[in-house]
Amino acid sequence: MSEYPTAPSRTATAPGTAEQRARGAVTTYFVIAGAALATWTARIPAIKQRIGLDEASLSVALMAVAAGSVLAMQAVGPLTDRFGSARVVPPAGVLMSLSMVVPGFAGNLPTLIVGLLVFGAGHGMLDVSMNTHAVGVERRYGRPIMSTFHATFSFGGLLGSGVGALAARLALGSGANFTIVGVALALVSLAARPALLPPEPARRGESSAPTSPRGIPLVIVFLGVLGFCCSLGEGSMNDWSSVYLRDELGTSPAVAAIGFAVFSATMTVFRLLGDRLSARFGPVALVRGCGAVAGLGLGGALLLHHPAAALVGYGLFGAGLSCIVPQVFSAAGNRDPERSGRDLAQVSTLAYSGLLAGPVVIGFTAHWVGLGVALGIPAVLALFIALSAPALRPRTG
Repeated sequence: MSEYPTAPSRTATAPGTAEQRARGAVTTYFVIAGAALATWTARIPAIKQRIGLDEASLSVALMAVAAGSVLAMQAVGPLTDRFGSARVVPPAGVLMSLSMVVPGFAGNLPTLIVGLLVFGAGHGMLDVSMNTHAVGVERRYGRPIMSTFHATFSFGGLLGSGVGALAARLALGSGANFTIVGVALALVSLAARPALLPPEPARRGESSAPTSPRGIPLVIVFLGVLGFCCSLGEGSMNDWSSVYLRDELGTSPAVAAIGFAVFSATMTVFRLLGDRLSARFGPVALVRGCGAVAGLGLGGALLLHHPAAALVGYGLFGAGLSCIVPQVFSAAGNRDPERSGRDLAQVSTLAYSGLLAGPVVIGFTAHWVGLGVALGIPAVLALFIALSAPALRPRTG
């Protein structure tokens, strides 16, 4: 029996035209978010060189993206619930797209920081609102589709990286690059708006679930913790997977570069399979299995201390992490449909914090006990997620 919650008064029948169009529109916004972020990331070296930033100044600028995202995530959740995600997603997409222009032309650090604060705010607004709308579309479908949405974010990242690399090869300045991409993504964002599901009037009832001091249900806080644990592992792989292969295992630079590619590839592929797996086994069993594969795969590779084992371990770790965050987001958004925006804002903030914290936690730990031991932290957290999988069981009654 499926553990997936269908929409009230709907059965899990074939989706209609409206649902299919809405799914296509939400997919478009996930691609936009991934492409915008990757376009910015691909040109960071060029911007650093043009403005003449050192590593410390660049770090301050990068923190502006994180600060803008976190602040916007907290603010946009209640707005999404009040006005409907369909009214928030398009302007958020336009803001994120067009705000790329300022960092592209920034001639000094203060201007860059202001531009990146706005860019981060656009990212935070789009992240929460498009995931909220995705949960609504998924509910109308009556079956899991969230994992595919998150996979298309990765495809957007590949698109943005490719365009950025091409622009750099053609010696196109970051300002022109960001203007062309930003205007194009903004137009696509506006074009996708009519296909979104119409906003539904909010119906606020009282919840008897235990809450945190801020009034957020404790189960939502815990789901956010699971998202944090998963994203910490992803952030750790972003910055330290290649370093472990090169410095700890003595591989060549070429082999070291393959490590993160293996992790990213298996994560993307298994996200495309995640919806079928969730429909067949249910979110609890899927997350339990994924956490076990990720934790045991990476942990075993670290114990074997061999390049081939590390590459296999990275692949298993990516496959295991792939389906966790989409299932966590789906569970949070379906816990209380009238407060999906608020709940997803909390989960998104914690998950995004894990992505930022991962490299820092691993770096400081590695300084004291070595990188091989430090990378055991994400493996242990993945096993914690496996044990905590029952938290994703749909609310009954």
